[in-house]
Amino acid sequence: MTGSCHYVEAAGKRFLVDCGMQQGPDIYENQDLPVPAADIDYCFITHAHIDHSGLLPLLYARGFRGQIFATEATCDLCDIMLRDSAHIQESEAEWKNRKARRAGGSEVVPVYTMQDVYGVLPLFVPVRYHEQIHVSDDITATFYDAGHLLGSASISIDLQENGVSRTIVFSGDIGNPDRPLIKDPELLTKADYVLTEATYGNREHGPKRDFAKLLASVIEDTLSGGGNVVIPAFSVGRTQEILYSIRRIKEEGLVKKIDTGFQVVMDSPLAVEATHVFSMNVAECFDEEALDLVGHGINPIAFPGLKVAVTPDESKAINTDSTPKVIISASGMCEAGRIRHHLKHNLWRSDSAVIFVGYQVPGTLGFNLLNGAKEVKLFGEDVKVACRIENLPGISGHADHTELLKWIENFSSPVRKVFVVHGDDDVVDGYAKDITEHTGFAAYAPYSGDAFDLITGEQIEEGSREAVRKSRGRIRASSNVFARLVAAGQRLVSVIEKCQGMANKDLAKFADQINALSDKWDINK
Repeated sequence: MTGSCHYVEAAGKRFLVDCGMQQGPDIYENQDLPVPAADIDYCFITHAHIDHSGLLPLLYARGFRGQIFATEATCDLCDIMLRDSAHIQESEAEWKNRKARRAGGSEVVPVYTMQDVYGVLPLFVPVRYHEQIHVSDDITATFYDAGHLLGSASISIDLQENGVSRTIVFSGDIGNPDRPLIKDPELLTKADYVLTEATYGNREHGPKRDFAKLLASVIEDTLSGGGNVVIPAFSVGRTQEILYSIRRIKEEGLVKKIDTGFQVVMDSPLAVEATHVFSMNVAECFDEEALDLVGHGINPIAFPGLKVAVTPDESKAINTDSTPKVIISASGMCEAGRIRHHLKHNLWRSDSAVIFVGYQVPGTLGFNLLNGAKEVKLFGEDVKVACRIENLPGISGHADHTELLKWIENFSSPVRKVFVVHGDDDVVDGYAKDITEHTGFAAYAPYSGDAFDLITGEQIEEGSREAVRKSRGRIRASSNVFARLVAAGQRLVSVIEKCQGMANKDLAKFADQINALSDKWDINK
């Protein structure tokens, strides 16, 4: 489902579309990139969610120094989200190492560091929707609004090689129409190949329901009974949509048993920064309804009673204050971050409620809670689940089965092949068959490492079909230092190859420096 990353070679260039971090357990072994990171010329990022952008700092750490093309809003959001991700990596490594030192175990290193983030951020190149980007003489790219997240895009890439032209469309995550704040996804018409997501490839959202009214009912019942409403939400996108709905609840008086001034706490430094980014990208990304509010001087995601918690002390104070309140915190799947503290303080309370408002990857804590877990472990403690658990429809950020098919059906024939990606193992094959039945397009759900010739359409390499023996969570702090060392060596070779033709004096100096470094670290010398 997560960790999207696609590698393309064309016209003498190598590039990636998305470079995401895995979240939740793998089903099959993920394959490494077929070339060293230093040999990749460009990256195109569909949107800022970590499962599409989260490994860019690791790519940088392994030698990548190319350009990263993304919409302006995505560049702004990646700035804060990648810094937050690095903080999580470093904090987890520090926590694990404290435990390892006490137990006499081996220490780990973070997947990447804040230094890697600060290295990769200057490589971002902001682009605007519908602007044709001439990446090279034979590669152009155009970004279209995918309607999934502020700045999210479907990317159409035109390639030319040896007189042959091909157009590939990468869907990114396709949004659910008629959502608050952001525009509906744009429909594209022309492609030789399409890579489409399949998050809800076998599910329907059902009849459109008023999310604000559903949320108001749970808030009213819970707060009037003295409990808290805890909402695990992705800091970017989902949190701002929840704020939009709560503003409606208060403004329209959708609660009767409690005062409309009820307290709402946004406990996420990332969410606070992301909300500022939303305010800066109003003109290009907001839908007509949100723009109308802005035009009348109304901030669509602010209201009386909203507080923010930025520092750790402010976060801790939330659970020492007995006032019934709504707590919005990350992460959306409960796998990390401050939300786990709020769950620890509220899951066991029969008067509280936990509301899920987004997709939960199988294997995550959020998925387990939604599927009836009676007890969970948090910070080494067993916590009983006695609170109300709700899954509210109506605010999903992903298109459902019907909307996904509508997006695919808009392409004109002939599409040579549709690749179905970014979906659960038991979903993608079935959705590929649905595409063929509805459109006549050949559709296939590739495994990690499968490779295709874009001129002939034939498969030229088969990836891994090996199932993961042991269930693993999303990428955490791990001992990846040797991999980084190998990548550094590969980058060094790449730099050496570019030195041909330099002055002999400079070449000799470079060789002496390399030999001196080798002498220092050659343990067998």
